[in-house]
Amino acid sequence: MILRQLRLKGFRAHEHTQLSLGAGINVITGPNGAGKTNLLEAIHYLCLSKSFLTATDRYAVRKSADFFDIEASFEPSDGEEGATEGTTVRLVCVPSEGKKLFINGAPLERISDIVGRYPIVIHSPEDYVLSSGGPDERRKFLNNVLSQARPLYLADLMKYRRTLRQRNALLARRSNLATLDSWTEELVTTGARVIDARRRFVSAFSVFLRNAYSQIAEVAEEPTIEYRSVDKEDPGESVDAIAAFMRSRLERSRQIEIERGRTLVGPHHDELTFRLDGLEVRRFGSQGQHRTFVMALKIGQYFYLQDRLDMLPIMLLDDAFAHLDDRRTTAFLDLLASDRVGQSIITAASDHYFEGRVKSEDVENRSFKVEKGVVSDVAIA
Repeated sequence: MILRQLRLKGFRAHEHTQLSLGAGINVITGPNGAGKTNLLEAIHYLCLSKSFLTATDRYAVRKSADFFDIEASFEPSDGEEGATEGTTVRLVCVPSEGKKLFINGAPLERISDIVGRYPIVIHSPEDYVLSSGGPDERRKFLNNVLSQARPLYLADLMKYRRTLRQRNALLARRSNLATLDSWTEELVTTGARVIDARRRFVSAFSVFLRNAYSQIAEVAEEPTIEYRSVDKEDPGESVDAIAAFMRSRLERSRQIEIERGRTLVGPHHDELTFRLDGLEVRRFGSQGQHRTFVMALKIGQYFYLQDRLDMLPIMLLDDAFAHLDDRRTTAFLDLLASDRVGQSIITAASDHYFEGRVKSEDVENRSFKVEKGVVSDVAIA
């Protein structure tokens, strides 16, 4: 998939911005606060219906504006079979009214239906928390990848979250508990499918992670992922077995859940454990190992989505080279320049990362400068 045109109105630092992108490496430089990251955030909105920076849409509206309006034109990459034909995606957000998404001018009935049509992978220094932070960050990674790769997973996840909110509200009020069993059964049914999809993903993704890590690591280490759910015990292989195990645990936890006012069992407590040669990265990894592992996760995500969707995702890199050494930077840029990766859009404070690494003779490579929300084309060094 290739993003050809991007337009922003009333979005963050951008009063009105429009730019044409190449199908290769697109470099966007400028000082901090100039509006570089805003461009990637807008693309994230258009592809996944939400920001990767904030959960509150109103913060993305320019201070002098009442709404934001963003739009992009996409086209299939060469050789993509079954890819979406050239389309225009537009998202309008009025904070007091919500968001509306349009494809070729027609409104999308469910805004979540956009997820997976235009696959993206985003990598930034903040991704360090994937390996160093709490389990919630790793669950977000799971959900991001699986939601783009499998629409049915996203539907199950959204249904599970709605059921969880209803069940938690019931437990918190400690009233009308006669209906608790029906909400429990709905939680079990959808939760088992979510757990099953996550387990299958981790098994398949492990191969992509190992291949990615071997490309960028300085030493030969074995990266692995462990998935733990439902009391950290093995509930069995089938969805029915997972559901039975989860149901049993919920029955056992019923009284303490009523006392605490929240659901204590389910995939919202899942954990991913990352290891290198058997040692947990979160506890024992060096800074370099953390950075390399997270980079491998993102590269692995790219090729996993490519394999599952038969499309080249768009790679978004937000100041991703700021904490990488020259060797890893070169390895990453070499990968982006290869025919294995499609379009990439990269922000950086300086263009020195790209000197001699991004070829100016490639007509599909572009370079831009951003200052105070104004974007201009510049020559590649």
